[in-house]
Amino acid sequence: MTSSNLTPFDYLKKILTARVYDVAVESALETAPSLSARLGNTVLLKREDQQPVHSFKLRGAYNKMAQLSPAQLKKGVICASAGNHAQGVALSARRLGARAVIVMPTTTPGVKVDAVRGFGGEVVLFGDSYSDAYTHAVQLEKKEGLTFVHPFDDPDVIAGQGTIAMELLRQHQGRLDAVFVAIGGGGLIAGVANYIKAVRPEIKVIGVQMNDSDAMVQSAAAHERVTLADVGLFSDGTAVKLVGAETFRVASALVDDYVLVDTDAVCAAIKDVFVDTRSIVEPAGALAVAAVKQYVATHKTRGETYAAILCGANMNFDRLRFVAERAEVGEEREALFAVTIPEERGSFRRFCALIGDLPSFGGGKALRNVTEFNYRISDAQKAHVFVGLTTAAKGESGKIAAHLTKHGFQALDLTHDELAKEHIRHMVGGHSALAKDERLLRFVFPERPGALMKFLSLMRPGWNISLFHYRNQGADYGRILVGVQVPPKDHKAFDKFLTTLGYPCVEETANPVYQMFLQE
Repeated sequence: MTSSNLTPFDYLKKILTARVYDVAVESALETAPSLSARLGNTVLLKREDQQPVHSFKLRGAYNKMAQLSPAQLKKGVICASAGNHAQGVALSARRLGARAVIVMPTTTPGVKVDAVRGFGGEVVLFGDSYSDAYTHAVQLEKKEGLTFVHPFDDPDVIAGQGTIAMELLRQHQGRLDAVFVAIGGGGLIAGVANYIKAVRPEIKVIGVQMNDSDAMVQSAAAHERVTLADVGLFSDGTAVKLVGAETFRVASALVDDYVLVDTDAVCAAIKDVFVDTRSIVEPAGALAVAAVKQYVATHKTRGETYAAILCGANMNFDRLRFVAERAEVGEEREALFAVTIPEERGSFRRFCALIGDLPSFGGGKALRNVTEFNYRISDAQKAHVFVGLTTAAKGESGKIAAHLTKHGFQALDLTHDELAKEHIRHMVGGHSALAKDERLLRFVFPERPGALMKFLSLMRPGWNISLFHYRNQGADYGRILVGVQVPPKDHKAFDKFLTTLGYPCVEETANPVYQMFLQE
């Protein structure tokens, strides 16, 4: 569509008279106690994850459709969407007794297709991308006389989303310094900005985008809409190549600032929301929280009040492992290193002792835990190990690397290395011609300081660790894979060592997977 000439006060009237509560609920506005305490500012969470479709999209879709004539509703509506908008349109159509055709890419996960069908939507699978689906939807709109319900670039959709701001300002009438809003196509921030600037213009409206899906930020800088060649898909709810004409017009006039966040920061924000609410939001739903944290760090604010809109919670379960793994790095509570140690007796134990004695670079002594340890013997002179460590504060990883290097263990800081975080950490190891007389064991170590040192202290000096893999899983015990070179004559003594150690273990030396991938 083309942009309109509606003013913030025109939108104010549309928002105040919007029809959303036939299907939507007034979502809660809750304080995030742990996050607020950590940031030194009050953080309020607007819980749009509580909507029947677990997303704010229901508001705009229903308000648009509620304005249609009986004749239009009788013919039906159509939209193109692979996510939250599709569910909003389908549920709204069911409530209004209208036919809803939802065009989705053939690549859409089955769980989302099933959800739309569960709300009564007629799913048409077409093309490999949203663009393909959108083109097909426009053709069907004309062919069948359906009404297109745009996901963001429509004044009635924008007004429906603006009811979030109406609720927010009614629920919190005290100090509010800024509202943080995720941006995909711009419908949500256009609605929120119109209402806030009409009612309480002193409140800042701050837009948030992923650093690899920043169409609105680039458009604002260029003073015209910019089409991205490609977008990152981690935050699929905001992965839009071109923002709307109307949403861009509104944002250009009313949005105070923008914040770009990355994948690790969003993963950390998902964890922050979980800690305070015990709910898991999708990446797009956590963008605003990630931006609040970044804004506070950049501007060094204290005592201010911020609201973050949790705009959705349609998270695929299989993504949780990735989110959990990256959350600690995103908060810089974990640092990753590649460390070179001499391949000689005692060096592994000396390195572990050095890690246990690392200072706190803010003063005093910090209690640090090893979160990951990957090692495979490969060279007669030196060994490369992949190590993860908990950190006490942001910015420590470089200082830790320098400290390790100073004490004879050359260290490379990998904390911000995407290749290392996504792939290399899972690929350390392989066959080794040096791993003679190796026995492979899976251990369960108690997750407490000293557990590894007990293991190393009880081992005979003549037995060499040739493989070591450990990753903290957040439990009160750790699962560890260890390869130890034990001469055949020492097998009885090694078995006695295992009994004395007392840690549950399973020997995997005869496992065909070990023989295939790790044994020369």
